[in-house]
Amino acid sequence: MVPVGAAIGAIWETTMKKVVLATFAGGCLLASAATGFAQSTTTIVETTGAAPPDEVVTYVQRERVPSVRVEGDVRVGYAIPSSVELRTIPSHKEYSYTVINDRRVIVEPSTRKVIRVIE
Repeated sequence: MVPVGAAIGAIWETTMKKVVLATFAGGCLLASAATGFAQSTTTIVETTGAAPPDEVVTYVQRERVPSVRVEGDVRVGYAIPSSVELRTIPSHKEYSYTVINDRRVIVEPSTRKVIRVIE
């Protein structure tokens, strides 16, 4: 016959092992989910001159506008054709933006030249 104290101790030990294992598994699941969120970043492909403030880049990333198809390699220094509508950025009138060939670009409105490409 097994003493009652030993039986309770064995049950307690088994229960604690299950709790520790479940806690560890939950932590691993949360860590993998956090890694997935951290990987959704934006790539700044090119920039020239003084970089636009982060607020401008964030605004351009967040806005949903249709992409316009144009000929040529859209990169820093590219002059946006006059047929393409430039959109203003509230509180930052010194910058405009548009989406060309599925690439978001920040533009200097006076010259219509691309100053930053965001992918």
